[in-house]
Amino acid sequence: MSRNKKIIGIIGGGQLGMMITEASKNLSRYISDIIVVDPTPQCPASKVGAKQIIGDYYDENAITKLAEESDIITYEIEFGNVRILKKLDKLVEINPSPKSLGIIQDKLKQKKFLFKNKLPVPIFDKIQTVSDFIEKSNKFDLPLMMKARKGGYDGHGNILINSLSDIHNYHTKLHNGFFIEKIIDFKMEISVIIVRNTAGDVSMYPISENIHNESILRMAIVPARIKANIEKKAKEIAKNAIKCFNGAGVFCVEMFLTQDDDILINEIAPRVHNSGHHTLQSSATSQFEQHLRAILGLKLGSTKLLHSTITYNILGPKNFHGKFKPINVNKSNVFIKMYHKPISKPLRKLGHVNIISNDNNIDTMLKTLHDIKKSITVTPV
Repeated sequence: MSRNKKIIGIIGGGQLGMMITEASKNLSRYISDIIVVDPTPQCPASKVGAKQIIGDYYDENAITKLAEESDIITYEIEFGNVRILKKLDKLVEINPSPKSLGIIQDKLKQKKFLFKNKLPVPIFDKIQTVSDFIEKSNKFDLPLMMKARKGGYDGHGNILINSLSDIHNYHTKLHNGFFIEKIIDFKMEISVIIVRNTAGDVSMYPISENIHNESILRMAIVPARIKANIEKKAKEIAKNAIKCFNGAGVFCVEMFLTQDDDILINEIAPRVHNSGHHTLQSSATSQFEQHLRAILGLKLGSTKLLHSTITYNILGPKNFHGKFKPINVNKSNVFIKMYHKPISKPLRKLGHVNIISNDNNIDTMLKTLHDIKKSITVTPV
C-alpha cells in the first residue's frame, strides 16, 4: 500500500500495543489507523482505538491479513511467525526486520549471535538431554539457570537448578529446547532503551535501574544510580549491540552490572519495553511515540530527561483470579496507567504508576511509593 497517511499493523495488542495506539494520536498527521493481531477478544489496544484481527501471533492467515491491510508492520511481542513475516517482507515494510526477530525470539540463537559479534554475555551452553546437561554443567558453578529458548517472558521458562539431581525433575522438558547459563552475581540490573529510525539516526534514553521480584520487573528507577563511566560503557555496548540487528524501531538492551563493574547483556527486546514506561512522564517523547517515529522514518524526538522517575508495576496477587476493584491514586507527581484488563491473574501486569520528582530526589520518590502502595494493591470486587 502507498498513501500519505500510513496504517500501522502490530503483532500483539496487549498493554504495549495499547500505549503505542495512544501515542499514534500525537502523530495523526502521519498515521490513519492502527491494526493489531491478538488472540484475546477486546484486547487492551482495541479498547483505545486500534482495530483488531483476532488471531494467534503465529497464525498465518491473521498475519497475512494484517499485511494486506497495513503499510508498516511492527511488534509489541517477540512471538511473531518469522517464516511468514519473511515472505511478507516483500509486500509490506516490516520493522524491526523479520531476520532480527528470528534471532532475538530464540534466546539461545540470540546469545550465540551476540557472542559471535564479540558482545559481552554470561557463559552459556546448549543442552538436549540429561547426560548432555551433566557433561556440560561441569564448566558452571552451581546453582545455574536453565532457560527456555522460546516463549519465555516475565520469568516463565526460567528454571533454577541448585544441584545436578534437580535436572531429573525436568528431563521431560528438555526436548522443548533449553539452554543453561551461569548465574551472575550482579550489583544491579540495568537497561538501555535505544532507538534507530529508517535513516539510521540513533538515540538513547537515560539508563534504567531495574528491580525484579521472581523474575518479573517490579520497579524501574531512572536515572539509574550508577557512575558516569558505567553509564558511558553501558550505552556504548547497547549501541554496538543494535548495530548487529537490521531494521528500525525501539530496542531494549537488558544488562547485568557485576560486582566487578563488568557489564553483560542479559537479553535484547526488539520493541518498546516495561523498563521504558517512565518515558511517558520523564521525557519529552515517550518510547511509544519514538517507536512510531522510527518506523515511519520521521525525525526522532528528544530523549532528554525532564524528571527523575520511578515506575512501579501493579501486579495481580498470587492467590487471586477474577475481577478487581478500580484502582485510583490522587496524589501530586503520581501518574497511574491501567491496562484495561478486567480480570486479575497471579502476577499479571494490570497497570503501573510513574512517580516523578521535580528536584531529582530518588529518596522522596521511594517514600511516595511507600505511602501509596496500599492504594494500588489489587483487591477482589
